[in-house]
Parts: sequence; structure tokens; C-alpha cells
Amino acid sequence: MNRIHQKLQEDKKLLSIYFTAGYPNLNDTITIIQNLEKSGVDLIEIGLPFSDPLADGPTIQGSSTQALKNGMTTEVLFNQLQDIRKSVSIPLIIMGYFNPILQYGVVAFCEKCQEVGIDGLIIPDLPIDVFEEQYKTSFEKHGLINVFLITPQTSEQRIRYIDSMSNGFIYMVSSASTTGAKSGFGEEQTNYFKRIADMNLNNPQIVGFGISNQETFTQATQYTKGAIIGSAFVKFIKNNPLGDIKNFIRSIIG
Repeated sequence: MNRIHQKLQEDKKLLSIYFTAGYPNLNDTITIIQNLEKSGVDLIEIGLPFSDPLADGPTIQGSSTQALKNGMTTEVLFNQLQDIRKSVSIPLIIMGYFNPILQYGVVAFCEKCQEVGIDGLIIPDLPIDVFEEQYKTSFEKHGLINVFLITPQTSEQRIRYIDSMSNGFIYMVSSASTTGAKSGFGEEQTNYFKRIADMNLNNPQIVGFGISNQETFTQATQYTKGAIIGSAFVKFIKNNPLGDIKNFIRSIIG
């Protein structure tokens, strides 16, 4: 069974953490992953940096720019992850834009993900119909779950199509904006969370964008299976020693 499926079966709200591979320093990737697992995180999204990250706010854009300057590439990331399953057992997801994956070769990328122990991919700019027609078979052959995004503007018809094509969880974007920490969720977003919950989809939802502390984590998970923290964590590792990651995670989940 895929590690994501195992994790989704646990009777708890899940915390997923996003960080950019190769940031703050090129060789920090493994240390960050190991420290996150030791701190009680449930899933980890490893960001593959890209020069034109359309959906990302300034914090994650900045981390991508720095990671690329540091020398992070797809090949470097796979080399770093080569032995990760000797020390880490929780689900690992690569999140990135389609261009670097296409340049690497989609089949070769899937093969490498399977080899190093990646459980899923999040590719915001890969259209679902293109995935279905051209790449679904390769993903399934290599045991990879592809995670699709929905937003408050996504129609019910499309959400149900995404649900039918999903085999894991649905990434529920909290608002129609770029990534970044928010102070809290308003009534509009809470109504959106509840509206999707009332659809009784086959796949659980995990909320991303705007979660930065215990308050927003609790709000985001009231109607969903879990929440993703990205920008707030990227800021934290920029300004604090990696050994203090446990303090950040404790401030979210206690």
C-alpha cells in the first residue's frame, strides 16, 4: 500500500509541511526531512525549485531562486534522496512545475521517484485531461499518486471529475491567491471548506495556502483531513537553526 494511503487511514488531522529542496543551503534537504519526521509531521512536500513559479508567493519564490543559485537541479535532488528510505518512513511528495519534469523525461522521472521512495507528485500546471490521456499509466505503473488542486472557483462538475481521477487526497487551495501566510480564515473560506465537505467526495481533502500557526491549522482542519504549511515554515528555516524545527512543529500541533 502506498504510504499516503496508510497515512490517510490514521484517525487524526494530518500536518503536511512544504519546503524547497536546496534551501536555505544546497545540502540541507535530508536534514530538514529527517527533522520534520522526528518532530511528528505526517507528510512532507519537497519543492522542486523552478524559475517561474506562478502559484507561489514571494517567500517560496525567493526560496526557489536561492535554491537554484545554490545549484539545486532535478538530478541533484534525486541524488540527495537516494538513501532517504533508510532513515525516513513517512510519505514524501515532490511538488513542482511540469517544465523540469518534462525536460527530465516524464517516464524517467517516474522511474526515479519509485527508485528513491517518493509516494506522490503535485504538479499545479499539469492539466488533468493531459495527465489522463498521456501520463496516468506511467504514474500508476511506478506507484505514484498524482495530487490535483481545487480552488473556491472550481466548479462542482470539475471537482467531481478531479475526485474521480484522484487516488489519494485532493489539495484544497484555501483562496484564489498565491501562497503565503495569513492571519486567519474568514467566513467566506470557512463556508468553502464546509461546502466541499458536504459534497462527500471519495478522496479526503488537505488544505493549503494561508496556514501558518495553530489557529489557522485548527480552522483549516475543521472540515478537512489535514492542512499544509509552506511559506511560514520556509521563513522559519531561513531565520532559525534546522535543529529548532521541532519547536516550529510543536507550535502548530502541540
